[in-house]
Amino acid sequence: MSALELSGLNVYPVKSARGVACASATVGPRGLDGDRRWMVVEGERVFLSQRTRPRLALVSVAQTGSHLVLSAPGTEPLTLARPPEDAATVRVRVWDDVCDAQPAPHGASGWISAVLGCACELVFMPDASHRAVERRGAAPDAEVGFADSYPFLLISEASLADLNRRLARPVEMNRFRPNLVVRGCAPYAEDGWRRIRIGQVVFHVVKPCSRCATTTVDQATAERGREPLATLATYRRVGDKVMFGQNLVHEGGGALRVGDEVTVLERS
Repeated sequence: MSALELSGLNVYPVKSARGVACASATVGPRGLDGDRRWMVVEGERVFLSQRTRPRLALVSVAQTGSHLVLSAPGTEPLTLARPPEDAATVRVRVWDDVCDAQPAPHGASGWISAVLGCACELVFMPDASHRAVERRGAAPDAEVGFADSYPFLLISEASLADLNRRLARPVEMNRFRPNLVVRGCAPYAEDGWRRIRIGQVVFHVVKPCSRCATTTVDQATAERGREPLATLATYRRVGDKVMFGQNLVHEGGGALRVGDEVTVLERS
């Protein structure tokens, strides 16, 4: 078996919108810098995702200096500036967590509402906002942005290849939205890791990732089907959940680069 290496590194600036593939990225207190600091909310400012709004898959994100540029079919691009630090905050909900966020500047709500076909708005998590990571494997003061629960998701290329051998139509890795993709191990080897090092950053592998309807959304068209969730359920079911990939928390910060060596420090 060849040496383990980091083969993919993805940041998702807007929760449930398209990711940005990076050659390198910095690990900060909440995970990869810029990851899921923006989010779409509706109603009583409850988060939206591709689970209920698959058209979020059509929202592309590009970084231009200190701004984000969002684009979607049939619309003019939206340039999104981070609100000033002293901007007013509102309370938003991500699953059972409630935390502070800042509404996007004027015009952003109309843009995202038109793209998704519902009344919604964009919000930003400022540095002063705190959302705790689930405690399993995490330090007491560990933070996360608007990700579902944990700051990192890791999947191996071999696991996706094994799944695709079982599917009539292969799917791409972007269905599963990992931050970290690893090459050089056997399928599902990541299930047996408990502590790893990528470059100079140490991670705890704390919990399998239970998969949802987002995996059934074609990321190019926003069309929804049954796969790959139906096939995964035939061999990756644990109780009433379907598992694929592993959630991670990190120790400290540092730089990550595609091609970094991955070392397994502890196995289950």
